[in-house]
Amino acid sequence: MLIGEGEVFAKNGQTVDAKTMFNKKNIEPITLHAKEGLALINGTQAMLAMGIVNYLEAKKLALDSEWIAALTMEGLEGIIDAFHPYVHDVRGHQEQIEVARRMNDWLQGSKLVTHQGEKRVQDAYSIRCIPQVHGATWQALNYVKEKLEIEANAATDNPLIFKEGEKIISGGNFHGQPIALAMDFMKVAVSELANISERRVERLVNPQLNDLPPFLSPEPGLQSGAMIMQYTAASLVSENKMLAHPASVDSIPSSANQEDHVSMGTIAARYAQNIIQNTRRVLAIECICALEAVSYKGIEKMSPNLHEKWKQLRRIVSRITADRVFSTDIENVANFLAADSES
Repeated sequence: MLIGEGEVFAKNGQTVDAKTMFNKKNIEPITLHAKEGLALINGTQAMLAMGIVNYLEAKKLALDSEWIAALTMEGLEGIIDAFHPYVHDVRGHQEQIEVARRMNDWLQGSKLVTHQGEKRVQDAYSIRCIPQVHGATWQALNYVKEKLEIEANAATDNPLIFKEGEKIISGGNFHGQPIALAMDFMKVAVSELANISERRVERLVNPQLNDLPPFLSPEPGLQSGAMIMQYTAASLVSENKMLAHPASVDSIPSSANQEDHVSMGTIAARYAQNIIQNTRRVLAIECICALEAVSYKGIEKMSPNLHEKWKQLRRIVSRITADRVFSTDIENVANFLAADSES
């Protein structure tokens, strides 16, 4: 498209010949010089570009998952002792320590959280192990960030020219394996945020696991409340499990068997984006259910930080007063989470 070939999308969504559109907009197509064509079409550049976008979205999603989990903690009157620094310092994983610290920050001043023995001795893993699970995801994301930063500053051309043209070497820096493995790692790490979030959703809607109205329904038995949202979360989590299969373990030779091992990293990057989108919607569902739970428990007892989130979100998603189509609510909250500005 940059060179005036192929097709582009017009405002009406229809495809138009690129040259025609360039003439209409008085745009001069780019004239490529030596080596620039490969830079535009090589999969290594594509997977890196997608990988950077994926990382930025996944990082924000990981941060959002923490205050959403804290909101669930309040809705379920979770035991805050599990986030005590003593517990995390003795294990030593820095990311776990930092998640526990941020959870405590979000829950500071809350009158809804409890302590050991007040209501129960300990919570289920999906509540008690938030720092351990989310922290492990942060470890993976930090690995991904490191590899993306190296690759973004790397020479991946072929051949490479050294000493002002005196030395020309054909090598393999174009191979995408470092980013392919990083994207596959990201897929697993982000999937885990969805996995544990869906389990918290179950704890919010299942009357056998809490003291809230069944399925957070305003009329249990007559209105289904949040029941179908948990179905949706479970479906998205299952889809993530399929998408998380590592693309980098596959390779099909091409170019007369000269290119006999390839990374499939662009596929890994595309699937990582799909997993991020699915996970964002799972977290949106947890957020909606947690908002409803704290409304039953008493918003005046919320931590000040989470109460601010509650006020922001109540502008885009109302209480469950009757059965309705929740897809719009899920999308609205997902868009709120995806926003570039601090939500």
